[in-house]
Amino acid sequence: MTATRILATSVGLLCLACAVSAEGLPEKYKTAGKVVVANQPNYPPMEYVDPATNTLMGVDIDLGLALAKHLGVTVEWADIGFEQMVSSLETGRVDLIHSGMSDLPKRRETMDFVDYMKSGAQFYTVTARAGEFASIADFCGKTVGMSRRTSFPDEAKKWSDATCVANGKPELIVVGTEGSADARTQLKQGRLDGAVQGSETLPYLLTLEPDTYAVIGEPFTAVYQGIGFAKDATDLRDAYAAALSALIASGEYKTIFEKYGLGGTMLDAVRINGEPLN
Repeated sequence: MTATRILATSVGLLCLACAVSAEGLPEKYKTAGKVVVANQPNYPPMEYVDPATNTLMGVDIDLGLALAKHLGVTVEWADIGFEQMVSSLETGRVDLIHSGMSDLPKRRETMDFVDYMKSGAQFYTVTARAGEFASIADFCGKTVGMSRRTSFPDEAKKWSDATCVANGKPELIVVGTEGSADARTQLKQGRLDGAVQGSETLPYLLTLEPDTYAVIGEPFTAVYQGIGFAKDATDLRDAYAAALSALIASGEYKTIFEKYGLGGTMLDAVRINGEPLN
């Protein structure tokens, strides 16, 4: 059974700014006064539970609250396993997904995305072995772990085919792990030569465990991360896109990303399914 975390925000519904902001929001959400958002807080600094206060923190949390406040509603966070998020959206259990999800073409078959940041898959290893990898091509033939619930295994296989196999080198040995924490544990145990994680999370990881890991090269993919909506929820999607545009224009978006040291991942403008708004 999954738990639901409800985090209410004080919203001045009678203020003119909030009334104007809420105009594009479908009536059902205005009446409910909230949106139910799928999120699994195990991906710092995007979403995590602060051990000192047991409260939700992260870029997605701060941004999700700011967007909802702009739209005049509160957020009910639904803690749902990543692999169940899409089905929860399709069945109406949640209204949207905001949980470090990559906007991938295959996901657009069943969802629409409001893109809010850029990301990429990044190789890293333990500091003691960093000297073995002058470039990411040195991972050819090595055993590398990554969360099996993400798009990383497929992306790593494509990278291996193009970089390793096509150049006569042994293919990358991809190990699907139970999550990024599991990959790090196996890496430190010496069961893996390296690991792959989202480039947006590694700076935070390095501050948590200094002198433990070394990032190798540049990300080998370039993707957007997006807020996911059901295909028939275009009004809600467009309301969120407009709210995000407003936060970018006001500077609040920048403040949130810089708070977590992710200024380099920001977008200049909102995109829907990878395409800029007209």
